[in-house]
Amino acid sequence: MSAGTRLAGAAAGALLALTAVAAAPAQAAGYRYWSFWESDGGKPWAYATQGPATARPADGDALGFRFAVSSGTDDASRPSVAPDFAGICEGVEKKDGTKRIAVVVDFGRPADAPPGEAPPEKPVETGCAEVREDATGAEALARVAKPLRYDGAAMLCGIAGYPKRGCGEQVEGAGTKAPARTAAPESHGGGPSFGVLAGGAAVLALGGAAIWKARRRG
Repeated sequence: MSAGTRLAGAAAGALLALTAVAAAPAQAAGYRYWSFWESDGGKPWAYATQGPATARPADGDALGFRFAVSSGTDDASRPSVAPDFAGICEGVEKKDGTKRIAVVVDFGRPADAPPGEAPPEKPVETGCAEVREDATGAEALARVAKPLRYDGAAMLCGIAGYPKRGCGEQVEGAGTKAPARTAAPESHGGGPSFGVLAGGAAVLALGGAAIWKARRRG
């Protein structure tokens, strides 16, 4: 068997193995964390693909944060208040060099609170953040809901002082949806997504093909 054939076979095997890992059922455990949601110009909430520290919303957008124990579905941690930019930012006029971002902070259900804690009496806070034009989502959040709490890895752990302790901890028997790593740098634990795994296999496959072509040229 030629070197190229062996490399191609190894790359294909790696891809199949990584795909199987990604598709395998997760353990019966959920995660207690702040999920991050975005709404582009009045559209429904969409789970953010990056963290608030790197997201740069535009004027008229809305950001949502929901504290919950995931249940394996995106809807489990969706903010309970609609991304109503017009209502939240009513009367706030745009100024030169700034943008207006509607921020929704949903503290979630008492059942999802960490042991010994409870959500604030007011379950949802909203505010219109006036920030500079290049400001991030994290800056908009800080304008509306201080204090914020982060861990040593820059993971967003608490908003407006809730919860006081804990950060993305696993909760047995609560679901399977881990906090997404694509929401960095305030990502919330959990394993790499299928895209990361498949991407790694693709790199292996491309590397094997490159070596095989180089051997043929030689």
